[in-house]
Amino acid sequence: MDISVIIPLLNEEESLPELCRWIDAVMVQNSFTYEILLIDDGSHDNSWNVIQQLHANNGNIKGIKFRRNYGKSAALNTGFKTAVGDVVITMDADLQDSPDEIPELYSMVKEGGFDLVSGWKKVRLDSSIKKNIPSKIYNSMTSRMSGVKLHDHNCGLKAYRKDVVKCIEVYGEMHRYIPVIAKWNGFTKIGEKVVEHRKRKFGVTKFGVNRFVNGPLDLISIMFVSKFGKKPMHLFGMLGMFLFTVGFAIAGILAYAKFFLAEYRMTERPLFYFGLLSMVLGTQLFMTGFLAEMVARNSPERNHYLIEKELF
Repeated sequence: MDISVIIPLLNEEESLPELCRWIDAVMVQNSFTYEILLIDDGSHDNSWNVIQQLHANNGNIKGIKFRRNYGKSAALNTGFKTAVGDVVITMDADLQDSPDEIPELYSMVKEGGFDLVSGWKKVRLDSSIKKNIPSKIYNSMTSRMSGVKLHDHNCGLKAYRKDVVKCIEVYGEMHRYIPVIAKWNGFTKIGEKVVEHRKRKFGVTKFGVNRFVNGPLDLISIMFVSKFGKKPMHLFGMLGMFLFTVGFAIAGILAYAKFFLAEYRMTERPLFYFGLLSMVLGTQLFMTGFLAEMVARNSPERNHYLIEKELF
């Protein structure tokens, strides 16, 4: 199969028929073999009935329904596990992503050699206050921290080589940082394509203010797990040893002052408590790293590494 199109959705009953007709027309025009995976993330409108009707009319359209709303990351992760196409395309269900972009995205992956191609909505039709300005801030921060230079990390329209989606796991709210996850899993050929951004035709936006808090926390989590997930002692042990050494040095200086410089009231000096605190925190961080290392070494996935090719 050439292409798998994964579409997570929540309460999008009005847009689904038009979107699927549009995708089908593009696929037929370009002679692609394809499947459309509609992941119903706990919709409480008529979306699932619409999906069932679409499947009855077109066998290339398939649906998966969650019992409740788990979030976009869970929907994408389920779609990644299910997809069988050589190239996997993800897009939103609100008709703001254009299926006409699919042939060029497919070509960039198959012929251009990219592992992942991310859309860039260079001209946005969102409110500049509600979405545009926050998106620019997050994209700039993510690019600086991760080293993945993209203008629009959170664009729903992306294309992946099948190997990429089979080797990554998306959970929580980490769908915003899939390019970062892909890079840390060894897929470094990441490209970008300017794509059309269309106005929402049906329904309401699912944008929420919680992304202002969850976004940075998820990025920090990705950075930590990617670098220290299998070697936590390298981080906690290093910090613990540094703090303990600073505290021990302070204690040594104060002890020298007490015995040789006749300073009898060293416990009344703020520096004494700073040194004591440093040694306590250093010991705690070291023990945290030690325990985390024990957990990591006994994990069933401790030797789970990504293998690109095997020779028999």
